[in-house]
Amino acid sequence: MPRTFVARFRARSYEMDALGHLNHAVFLNYFEQARIDALDAAGFPAAEFGRGGWMVYLVRIEVEYHREVRLGDEIEVHTFVEGIRNASMTIRQTAFKQDDPANPVVEARVVAVWIGTDGRPARIPDTARTAFGWGPRGLS
Repeated sequence: MPRTFVARFRARSYEMDALGHLNHAVFLNYFEQARIDALDAAGFPAAEFGRGGWMVYLVRIEVEYHREVRLGDEIEVHTFVEGIRNASMTIRQTAFKQDDPANPVVEARVVAVWIGTDGRPARIPDTARTAFGWGPRGLS
């Protein structure tokens, strides 16, 4: 079973658009921070990530907006690795209002590629696969 990581945010005044909704682009910031938090919780802190000889590049992101978020709403972003290939992983992220966890407000599907020291795609290490709830050959 893939491991789910949870990050929490509160919609701030300067993140609102002219109509009083959380600006759509702000979710990309929330999702990015949630991915960084997930890597950190999985044992791959951003400050030390390069020491392992890896980088992670986003190559695709699809976002689907369902409901509005207003000033002060508390948001939970759930992040998990939906699939792993040799050098890439598909990450699923879903944002919920904390007071309504049954109805997502935004969902994203992200494809990330692990890059080695030579700047080319590299096999995702088994330690990372295991940390995200996957074994060397698939789901644990």
